Amino acid sequence: MPHFQPAPSQFELRFDRPSEPASPATDWPWPLPAADEASPAPHVLELTRLETPLGPMMAGATAEGVCLLEFFERRELQTELQDLAQRFNARVVERDNAHLRQLRAELSEYFAGARQAFTVPLVTPGSAFQQAVWQALQQIPYGHTHSYGQQALALKKPEAVRAVAAANGQNRIAIVIPCHRVIGADGKLTGYAGGLWRKQRLLALEQQHRQPVAGQQIALF
Repeated sequence: MPHFQPAPSQFELRFDRPSEPASPATDWPWPLPAADEASPAPHVLELTRLETPLGPMMAGATAEGVCLLEFFERRELQTELQDLAQRFNARVVERDNAHLRQLRAELSEYFAGARQAFTVPLVTPGSAFQQAVWQALQQIPYGHTHSYGQQALALKKPEAVRAVAAANGQNRIAIVIPCHRVIGADGKLTGYAGGLWRKQRLLALEQQHRQPVAGQQIALF
């Protein structure tokens, strides 16, 4: 089974303070369109900026749940936001809602090592195959990794490794849908939209706080 072996120093990583000073919520990677309260769009996609120890993230939610969580550097972020607004027939508004407040609290607990599973409602529009891949990602236990091949086998589609990798890359809800837990068959870290250094730190954080099952010997992966 492939496994990622973090450097020993990574087990000492602390995630108890932001990596940079907090910025105003209006500090976005590009100008957001002005909110149009007279827009005929029947729904609202609410956005907020979340500060994390690994850098700022954009979070979005509808009335049903969280639909977006990405680091600012993701190249496809603006396209993702536009696509979601079209899919939901929604206007984009910069403000919090209950789902975003829950996400902020749970993400803070995650980085503090106090949360291993998220309970915030999610909304993940996509094809049936993409939905299956994203569901499979959420079945990878905290502190463990799978290869793309293992993920394809779990879906009973062993021939679909590349398609699985592509669907992983189309995940719009980083960390909560943990595509960072998928690595290469050789145990090496592979592409991650947030940057491989973030993937490495997320895996190290989870390994540091992973709780073994009572009576079982600890295994790395």
